[in-house]
Amino acid sequence: MRKYVASVLLVLGFVGFSQAVDQELVKKYDRMFSQFTQENLAKSPCRVTPKQVVEMIKKGEDVVLLDIRTDAEASIVGLTYKNSMHIPMDKLFNPENLKKIPRDKKVIVICHSGARAIAATFALRSAGFDNVYALKGGIAGLADYVTPKTTLGIK
Repeated sequence: MRKYVASVLLVLGFVGFSQAVDQELVKKYDRMFSQFTQENLAKSPCRVTPKQVVEMIKKGEDVVLLDIRTDAEASIVGLTYKNSMHIPMDKLFNPENLKKIPRDKKVIVICHSGARAIAATFALRSAGFDNVYALKGGIAGLADYVTPKTTLGIK
């Protein structure tokens, strides 16, 4: 009898677990990620290297650096480039924050290592922001690349 009760509880536990999946959220993610086919990704590269960002700035391109790290991360090491803005990833899709993201300039999304930036970039692109790019390697990669030699010519 104990084995029977244990088996029933085990089955009910699995059924309860499988029903705990948020199906509406799964549908939203499916719609978002279904756009990222090989063909679409090849047509629209969305990553830039630290070297490319520095070259854009040197050339005087109107580029915005969007830091999506947490407030705590940004308070320790922050961006001081004149065209930078900070919107933490968990607040990025608030309507008032989306309005702050320029649509007429290149926007480079930056996090610590690049992982959150690529996810945020994919999400922003799927929402219609075609001008956003993720910084490969994040702020850590940028810090490794930036030296007096590489930034020569930046005012």
